[in-house]
Order: sequence, then structure tokens, then C-alpha cells
Amino acid sequence: MKKILDYFTIEGAVGGNQEWFKNVVMYIGGCAAATACDCCIYLARHRGMKRLYPYDADALTRREYVDFSMKMKPYLRPRVNGVNKLYMFTEGFGKYLSDAGEYDLCLDELQGTEDCGRAAEFIRQRIDDGFPVPYLMLRHKKERYKDFVWHWFLCYGYEVRENGMWITVATYGEKSVFLLEDLWDTGYEEKGGLIGIRVRD
Repeated sequence: MKKILDYFTIEGAVGGNQEWFKNVVMYIGGCAAATACDCCIYLARHRGMKRLYPYDADALTRREYVDFSMKMKPYLRPRVNGVNKLYMFTEGFGKYLSDAGEYDLCLDELQGTEDCGRAAEFIRQRIDDGFPVPYLMLRHKKERYKDFVWHWFLCYGYEVRENGMWITVATYGEKSVFLLEDLWDTGYEEKGGLIGIRVRD
């Protein structure tokens, strides 16, 4: 079982890249805003929600992506401890969706304290429905995930293999593939979690 969404590239990068941001605060702590920007571009390109991205979603440029990030900044502004709670993302991104005139979407939260099986099903359902999944990871005991600590990134695919579900994610303009069970088991009590985007019932 496998599904990878038709993700986008910007001048050779897989999705957007926080390291493009010229604003110092956004460069350091703009991962939540970047993840929301990438969601908007994907929805504009593949779900017809053109009002979510104020430029041409079919002719993406790095300059316009950076400009867009500054429009998203007030909704998911970097702060001392980062956007380190799921509700901060759902409230901020939800406000952006509303202000952009997109009222048909709902944002659900799955806390990182849930078991991995629940997380796998959550990701599978959203991606099968054609929506990428914002993922927040706060801490992790394994060194291999150091670039993903205290960080928002976007999951846009999965593959179920013999040893479990592997997810495809994008951040910093690059694609990575991880075993969900290994990524989910951070070894810390302080957890992040997932955001599910869906069409409102």
C-alpha cells in the first residue's frame, strides 16, 4: 500500500525552504509558517483553492514564496518557544484560511501522545483523501533526526512495508523518508503531533 501526493518544486527545491527567508526571525523560527505556505500552494494547485495562494500557483518562484511567507507570518508568528503546540497551528492557520475566504476546510489535531498505529491511520486517511499532513516534532533522542527537532514539516506520502509505514516528508527544500514508528517514538514526554486537513462535513 502506497500513496505519494503530486507535490511541487520551486526552482529545483522540493517545496519551499525556510532558509530562503530574509527576515531573521522567520529564518530562525519560521517553520510553522513555511509548512502552512506549502499547504496553501498544494491546495491551490491540486484542490482548486486558488484564493489560498496570492500568486500563480502553477508558476512558482522563490521570490514570491518568500513574499508569501511574510503574509503568513502574522498568523503563525515565530515566538520564544516556537509554535510548539498543535492548537497554535490550528488557530493561526485556521484564521488565515478564513481571512482568505476558504471556509470549507477543517483542521484536526492528533497529539503525539497517541500510539503510532493511530498516527499511521491518521496520516493514511488524510493522504488518501488528497491532503498533506503538517507534522510537529519537538524532541528526539536519536541523532539522525537532529534537523527535525523543534520543527514543523509536511508529510505528503506514505508506503506500508513489511516493517511498518514509511512516510515521505518535505522541509528545507528537500525530501526525506522515515519509518514512522521510529520517528514517532521520540523518547521524550514532551510531544508534538499531527494536523489533519479535511473538507468540512
